[in-house]
Amino acid sequence: MSTFTNPLKERLKEAEPLYGLWLSMGSETAAEALAHAGFDWLLIDMEHAPNDSADTVAQLRAIAAAHLPTEPVVRLPTTEPWLVKRVLDAGARTVMFPNIGSAKEAACAVSLTQYPGERTPDGRRGVAGVVRAAGYGMRRDYLHGANAQIAVIVQIESASALEEVEQIAATPGVDCLFVGPADLAASLGHLGDSKHPDVTAAMLRIVAAARGAGVAAGIFAMDAVQAKQYREMGFSFIALAADVIWLVRATRQALQEARS
Repeated sequence: MSTFTNPLKERLKEAEPLYGLWLSMGSETAAEALAHAGFDWLLIDMEHAPNDSADTVAQLRAIAAAHLPTEPVVRLPTTEPWLVKRVLDAGARTVMFPNIGSAKEAACAVSLTQYPGERTPDGRRGVAGVVRAAGYGMRRDYLHGANAQIAVIVQIESASALEEVEQIAATPGVDCLFVGPADLAASLGHLGDSKHPDVTAAMLRIVAAARGAGVAAGIFAMDAVQAKQYREMGFSFIALAADVIWLVRATRQALQEARS
């Protein structure tokens, strides 16, 4: 089996839930440790966390060092072509694009992950051979196999995205619709209230759109109870909060118990 095979891309097509965790601390040590915890995926967040390109590479290496089937996902802060290219060259095989508002934007995001070719004439990824993703030039098969292995996750976080969610889900190359509950609630006029009935209805529409297009639906859960609720709603790609959340929550609880 090629070392460039992305098992997560195939698993996204299955109904079995895939559980992951946000890496928000910018720590390769935390990433390596959590890679041993048994998650299906770990997300390196470049949007709201202090992760730059060097931090991202370090965490990709740290997760790989665990030699376990935990797949790294990288959330980009933007759809800037140079940054997408840099993350893919670093070895990311699954990328998440934030705040995709239309099918056109989704198609643009997909194009940035693809080398131009006969099957991908709109591909806009630049070619560089001596990069980590290609074994620093030692893997000549990378260029011809990369397109099929890149998984694209697009975040649905706005009312405008909701209006086009069926078209976004049907965009060729999109593998998963991921709900940003806080931003979606704010865009729908319910800032800070992701449990509002309007937001719940929007989530169910997103799940239905994903199911209709044969792609996965994902979401961020704050704890295990909420993760189970989202699973019952039909979400199958679920983030179980973030490293920094669990660090603060667990240590605060321990401190309170010690002081009581």
